[in-house]
Amino acid sequence: MTADAVGRFLAALEPQGREAVAGRSREEQERLAAAWEEELDSDDELDTLDELSPPAAEAEAARRVMDREG
Repeated sequence: MTADAVGRFLAALEPQGREAVAGRSREEQERLAAAWEEELDSDDELDTLDELSPPAAEAEAARRVMDREG
């Protein structure tokens, strides 16, 4: 996992989620960023949204990952 993926994931989060993730260990941040990338790659709905608005697709994928983290 590159620092870039973690940075992109953090940028896609809402401020409250960004703060929560920034306070976690680097390993945990990388795990969440990997889950985010998987969400982006695997969901056809997000593919359609990505064509219209890449930032919106990234934000939606980030929201889904954080919702699963509960």
